[in-house]
Amino acid sequence: MSDKHYYRYHLFFCTHQRDSAACCADQDSQSLRDYSKKRIKSLGLDGVGGIRINNAGCLGRCAEGPVLVVYPDEVWYSYQNRVDVDEIIESHLQNNIPVDRLKV
Repeated sequence: MSDKHYYRYHLFFCTHQRDSAACCADQDSQSLRDYSKKRIKSLGLDGVGGIRINNAGCLGRCAEGPVLVVYPDEVWYSYQNRVDVDEIIESHLQNNIPVDRLKV
């Protein structure tokens, strides 16, 4: 496996906290990121060749947050709850079908 494809998907969840403006952290992004990580692990999709979940600093889409980006597909999502996260996991990550209604 080449380094370019070390992970099938790499998800970056903005968990940035701002004091003076709206931010993803204000919208429960950390707990939804943590939920996503546990869900991916419970499905056996984590690790090399699978899916990696990471925190990200500000992704610059604060008004559309919380946001996450899926690489290498370069698909940006705004999500609100576990139902949205589960839909991204099932549709995009497991079945290669991006979730149009959640795209930013």
